Amino acid sequence: MESKKKPLEETNNNKEEKSKIIPWEDFQQELARLSSLSSALDEANQKKSIIREKLNSFLQLEAESIKWSNELDEMREKLEARKLLMGNMSMRSKAVREKTKKQEEQLNSEIRSLLMVGSALSVATSRLQEANKSLRGEKGYAHHLQNLQKLLRMQQQFMVSQISLLYPVKVVIGHTRKHDVQKSLDATSMTILGHLSVHPFTKMNFLTDKKEALSSATALGYIAHAVSLLALYIKVPLRYPIRLGASRTYICDYTPPLVESISEFTSTKPIEFPLFLEGKETTRSAYAVFLLNKDLEQLLNFIGVESLGPRHVLANFRELLNNILSHEYINS
Repeated sequence: MESKKKPLEETNNNKEEKSKIIPWEDFQQELARLSSLSSALDEANQKKSIIREKLNSFLQLEAESIKWSNELDEMREKLEARKLLMGNMSMRSKAVREKTKKQEEQLNSEIRSLLMVGSALSVATSRLQEANKSLRGEKGYAHHLQNLQKLLRMQQQFMVSQISLLYPVKVVIGHTRKHDVQKSLDATSMTILGHLSVHPFTKMNFLTDKKEALSSATALGYIAHAVSLLALYIKVPLRYPIRLGASRTYICDYTPPLVESISEFTSTKPIEFPLFLEGKETTRSAYAVFLLNKDLEQLLNFIGVESLGPRHVLANFRELLNNILSHEYINS
């Protein structure tokens, strides 16, 4: 209860203090004082509002300045990034300019070389035209060369005709009809020098078929001699060289056997095969006839004629003579 009384007393005292009694004679003075205080308060409130407006505008300006500062920082960062990008682009542009300059110099050198080549080509073309003019016509080099070639062919024909007269090859028809001549061109259907023919060595024995073996060896010796002369006349080195010896002729094969090193290959000597029977051995002699026929095939191919086959030595020899002695050989 005492605690409740104390606050009531305090409030009453405050009311007494606030409700001050002013005498009438001081009322005007107090009223004027209150009026001045009121006007001062109004003036203070106006200044307060002005200060508040200024403070608000300042705060707004500060906020805008902060915003502008942030934007300025962003623009500065973008500017730095663009500067970096421009620097990279400048370096790349410089590298591209240097590369372009080098390519331009290279292109200029190539153009100069092309111009030089073009001028050289123009000179060569003019010389070629002059050479063509000198080749054409009856007085040209080509016509002169053609005449020389024809004379050479005629000289070759003359020498080959001597071989044809020296070693004549004839077809023995016998009981065979004329339309079967081509089918009968085997080893026994043709002769050289009228009576000598080539018999297969694989089908004979020197002891039992001595006469046929000697006839074949002599005929092959004649053919080998004629082939050597023909190769000399038409300027063809034989693939399988011949060592002449009449009926004891040999033919060389430079194809080496299987070797293990290059030194053995270079030191390999040519193997000679006999164009006649040596005792009972027939394989070497048959291989020698095969090599002789390969030489005939080489000469036939040189003049543009195909071989009649690997077993027709006399027929291929006769075909070679006939083609060289033909009129087409001169004009070919």
